[in-house]
Amino acid sequence: MKLLPSIILTLSLLASTTHAQQPKPLRVLLITGGCCHDYAAQKDILKAGIEKRLNAEVTQVHTDDKSTKPPLSIYGNPDYAKGFDLVIHDECAAGINEEATVEGVLKPHRDGIPGVNLHCAMHSYRIGGPNEPVTLGTPHGWWFEYLGLQSSGHGPQEPISITHLETSEALSKNLPDWTTIKEELYNNVRVFDTAKPVLRGKQTVKAKDGTEKEVESIVGWTNLYMGKTRVFSTTIGHNNGTVSDDRYLDFVSRGVLWATNHINADGTPKDGYGK
Repeated sequence: MKLLPSIILTLSLLASTTHAQQPKPLRVLLITGGCCHDYAAQKDILKAGIEKRLNAEVTQVHTDDKSTKPPLSIYGNPDYAKGFDLVIHDECAAGINEEATVEGVLKPHRDGIPGVNLHCAMHSYRIGGPNEPVTLGTPHGWWFEYLGLQSSGHGPQEPISITHLETSEALSKNLPDWTTIKEELYNNVRVFDTAKPVLRGKQTVKAKDGTEKEVESIVGWTNLYMGKTRVFSTTIGHNNGTVSDDRYLDFVSRGVLWATNHINADGTPKDGYGK
């Protein structure tokens, strides 16, 4: 049956309206590479997991270098995040401590671009001793202030019991507590006043004499950096089995939504940002 011109016009207008109402995908820059992790696999696990859950396009900056000074292309380019809505730091760059380089990495976030930080990003860009008390505003504190939490190390790989601290809030709403496979529990040297803990991890550690003790740390939190930039971080995510776990990817995706302010009170994406 031939459609009348008026019907064709109506259908065309409806299609145009639907297309106009669909927001553009979140532009996410994912940075991976450096020491001690299978970033070659994890970069693709994260990209696929986020894009499966969110209306997002993840662009990767990666190096296969395994040192603590990975030659990432963002170094020396303070405009590396131009055009992106969010930067995910998943690099392990503990040896990168030149002040100018660290300032360049921080520049987009100082300008207001949100950040998500995973696992070893917490132990990167450390100027000075990581256990030493931080004086606000000094180079030693730059990266820790951005994160909202100072961490200096971790214990052995053992399962971590994960507990959501604020189950009524968007980041944790309807998400389950769970226990990881063997993972690294990062310590908390200092939690800054600008940070809000949202996830606690508890691990049973066995000493050489056979005695056991429970160690507890904050493993997920939000931070308001410089009074304006939303930053979400979790120290969980060493092994591929954890990174590919749906519970982990659900939580990280919530972090992306929270940091970009595209999350509803019940934890679901705002209209147009879910899949």
